[in-house]
Amino acid sequence: MDIKKILIITGAALLVFFLVTQPVQSAGIVNSILTSLREGAEAVITFVRTVFQS
Repeated sequence: MDIKKILIITGAALLVFFLVTQPVQSAGIVNSILTSLREGAEAVITFVRTVFQS
């Protein structure tokens, strides 16, 4: 078994453990990640619109 597979399985196990033991905090983390991704996408869209604005 290679190290990459061991790390993936360990990471997945820790993720499941965290989700089961602290679901409210997990939801908060997911929400903040999605908010950051949305804000980043909006910034890219604003940049592209500004560059190609006539």
